Amino acid sequence: MPTLGLETEIVDDETYRNSVERFRAARIALPTLAELAEPRRLPEGALGRLAEVDRDAPDPLNLFRVHWHNGDDVAPLEVPEWIELPSELTGVAARIVVLPGDRFPMIHAHKVLAAYGCLAPRIITGQFDPTRHKAIWPSTGNYCRGGVAISRIMECRGVAVLPEGMSRERFEWLDRWVTHPDDIVRTPGTESNVKEIYDKCAELDRDPENIIFNQFSEFGNYLVHYLCTGRAMRRVFEALHSERPGARLRAYVSATGSAGTLAAGDYLKERFGTQLVAVEALECPTLLYNGFGEHNIQGIGDKHVPLIHNVMNTDFVVGVSDQATDGLDLVFNSDAGREYLASRRGVPQAAIAELGRFGFSSICNVQAAIKTARYLDLDENDVVMTVATDGAELYVSERDKQLTARGGAFDAVSAAEIVGQHLLGAGVDHLQELSHVDRERIFNLGYFTWVEQQGISIEDFTARKSQHFWEGLRELVPAWDHGIAEFNRRTGVAHG
Repeated sequence: MPTLGLETEIVDDETYRNSVERFRAARIALPTLAELAEPRRLPEGALGRLAEVDRDAPDPLNLFRVHWHNGDDVAPLEVPEWIELPSELTGVAARIVVLPGDRFPMIHAHKVLAAYGCLAPRIITGQFDPTRHKAIWPSTGNYCRGGVAISRIMECRGVAVLPEGMSRERFEWLDRWVTHPDDIVRTPGTESNVKEIYDKCAELDRDPENIIFNQFSEFGNYLVHYLCTGRAMRRVFEALHSERPGARLRAYVSATGSAGTLAAGDYLKERFGTQLVAVEALECPTLLYNGFGEHNIQGIGDKHVPLIHNVMNTDFVVGVSDQATDGLDLVFNSDAGREYLASRRGVPQAAIAELGRFGFSSICNVQAAIKTARYLDLDENDVVMTVATDGAELYVSERDKQLTARGGAFDAVSAAEIVGQHLLGAGVDHLQELSHVDRERIFNLGYFTWVEQQGISIEDFTARKSQHFWEGLRELVPAWDHGIAEFNRRTGVAHG
């Protein structure tokens, strides 16, 4: 797939030289993917200078914070931070463990890792020229913010393409970060209008100065999550296992979105036999029911199967509704909701405080994890892991809409009803354990997007059905890391 950024050799010498000169002048060093997976391996010089740098500033040193091991201190944590939800809240015996993405720099969401995993390989193989190209980042909100942040650090123009109906907070962040007002492109619709994003990118792609980084088909997105997110999950589980040697990592749960984060499930399945659960919006049940519709679980996409989704390795699909995410967001982020939770016996105040770190897609993942645990009848030795993509601060305006729809009233009775229905009483409805035939059906749905609409060859499309394809992709990582090291050598910027 030569158009999807998979090269490992320099394909354009002039472009490569321009990048080297730009990065030399701007004093930009690139971390390897292996270093982001194991941040203790990052150069001491870079780590030593991070104390001087605001983690939310467009400073090149913040590239060395694009990992899961960030904490309150500068030094990376040995084990990434995690949140374990108490059974008194979830209603299941299994341990529901969440890795929060709000510790990532600049955008407070893990999509900045995906953006780095897509742009860095293009830079070090001469496919992207920061002196003349624009990086186009199609998204429903967080990936395009991550792309704009990484572009700004790498001294090139990043263009965000996202639906006009996304949360106000996303646009406010973009307004502060883009280098030109035209670098925010609003497409029609909301979360459910991904094709409109593709159509706009097809228009922008006619200009050779624009390079499209389509997260749904960028295998750098898959690989950086396979390596970095997968290894972060492994570190957390190993810490849990050391505390309770009988612990079993039974399931990994992630909303489909671009399918990048799902790659961590491939990593965990190979090592622990973990079952992989893909989550989608019930209002637009593409994977479950070949359906369509409109939803507002911002950040998880719909109506298509991403090219980088390893469908044939997926074990379950779970549907989660807007009603659940909207309601639980009010519970987790209102005084009445928190007071109700505090009144429940056994729910620690510290756990209640952590719930405010969950955005819509994070809440979606949590509810799907609970449904999975209930379906599998898991016990207290079983662990279900998931991610919190972003935090509640990105949804204040959406929360206001929900309160307005309720006439401004939300009390403990309302909170109790929501918790009873969507946490303690979450059932196993709209959950499908996938047979081989089910996987084939979902895989084939991707044909209409990628072959008919986006022009991928049928050979490249069908190659993804074999696990040998996905295993072969991983050979790119050491090649890219070697290219990054060589690029840093040529720029002379190493922070060693």
